[in-house]
Amino acid sequence: MPPRIIAHRGASGHAHENSPSAFRRAVELDADGVELDVHASSDGALLVHHDPHVSGIGSIGQLPASAFREYRLPNGEPIPTLAEALALLPGLEVWVEVKTLPPACDERLLAVLDNGPSPGRYGVHSFDHRIIARLGERRPELRRGVLMASYLLDTSLVLRAAGADTLWMETHLIDDDLVRELHADGFEIIAWTADEAREIRRLSTLGVDAICGNYPDRIRAALG
Repeated sequence: MPPRIIAHRGASGHAHENSPSAFRRAVELDADGVELDVHASSDGALLVHHDPHVSGIGSIGQLPASAFREYRLPNGEPIPTLAEALALLPGLEVWVEVKTLPPACDERLLAVLDNGPSPGRYGVHSFDHRIIARLGERRPELRRGVLMASYLLDTSLVLRAAGADTLWMETHLIDDDLVRELHADGFEIIAWTADEAREIRRLSTLGVDAICGNYPDRIRAALG
């Protein structure tokens, strides 16, 4: 079975990352899923934005959502909320990279996921494994992933400690041993970020479960 195709920050090779246009384009290009980034504002709103700071405004975590209401991305669109982004992605697998999330906002995040058009297809992942463990305690059935950019001696141990079921791994660190270890232990592995046909085919041959890239159409073409 070929790996699933996940659009990185939406189809960010075709439209500005994490923008409504990037999410719509991912749907148009028939991606299986979308990865997006979330920060919590000081009043608990969940804004879809990669960086913690918004140019000319300030830190998302230190300001209320109203401070960003008039801001426009380089393509002229507003910063979407998580709920707005999910509404654009009915039926798709959506992985929410939680950049920042105070514990007081856990229930709000879970509520937004519950109220999206396809709640059974959502997952959360993060470089901060503490957030993943915390959300898993609140919602054991939620799909959970950990992000890594280093090759560990016992990767499965780290996933178990965080209560995760999926590893998000930087593509150049993925090899046959890692894929076999994770699959043998019942975990999935998603490769990020791959845009070149040669690397996409290599990852597919290794048997990764999904490939995340900026150009979902390039992934589909490379997979044939």
